[in-house]
Amino acid sequence: MILDEAQPYKDKVIELLAAEKLPVADLPKTLDNFIVAIQDGSVVGVGGVEVYGKFGLLRSLATQSDYRGTGIAAKVLARLDKVSKLKGLSALYLLTETAPDYFERKGFVRITRVEVPQEIQQSTEFSHVCPVSAIVMKKTL
Repeated sequence: MILDEAQPYKDKVIELLAAEKLPVADLPKTLDNFIVAIQDGSVVGVGGVEVYGKFGLLRSLATQSDYRGTGIAAKVLARLDKVSKLKGLSALYLLTETAPDYFERKGFVRITRVEVPQEIQQSTEFSHVCPVSAIVMKKTL
């Protein structure tokens, strides 16, 4: 498996996210802080961080269904953590409806929406795309 920048694979990223029922309409025009996992020439995993000042919003972490349980998401997440630290981010935030237990195992803790920095609260993902029922989580870097 190879981890690579996502921009050259944008169409495949959109296909994977749509297949996993994750939002695609508000993806950034350029996937500068997104990583893909490539296996046998196919995009089998993706994840990204939107940067808001010194904070990051983790989004679009997905693995193609045939490859789940193989550690791909963990490798993508580890790379995103590393890149976020190199960019000087102090924390990552995320919204999830389906995977809070997974993210807790990766060092994220559940928080309330009022604990989220204003910069993140103003993102489209936070303010419009994800429902209010989504669980909010944070990981200090």
